[in-house]
Amino acid sequence: MPRIVGVDVPAKKKTYIALTYIYGIGQTTAKQICAKTAIDPDKRAHTLSDDEVMKLSKLIEDQYTVEGALRRAVAQNITRLRTIRCYRGIRHQIGLPVRGQQTQSNARTRKGPRKTIAGKKIAGKK
Repeated sequence: MPRIVGVDVPAKKKTYIALTYIYGIGQTTAKQICAKTAIDPDKRAHTLSDDEVMKLSKLIEDQYTVEGALRRAVAQNITRLRTIRCYRGIRHQIGLPVRGQQTQSNARTRKGPRKTIAGKKIAGKK
């Protein structure tokens, strides 16, 4: 199991798929990294030589923000939004969708499980 930028990537996966296990690298970026380092993206991760793993690690560290630094940057951005009390920051604090989604009938992922209200009467019925 190769270790790239402090992450154990799966050995049996193709190289470009294995790179996506690093936070901040998707499939497109992984393919670009493979092209820049001249490594076959379809080669399995466990067949990579130590030299190829070093090439990948060096390129990722030099040119991309990944893992801890990226998580820290995202957390700082959210904290900044919360401290200036802008609309997006308030939505983050309350735990509601931030990007304008409807919340009357959806947004269960952000709002959590339904909270039933006991004895709620329907207006207009006797």
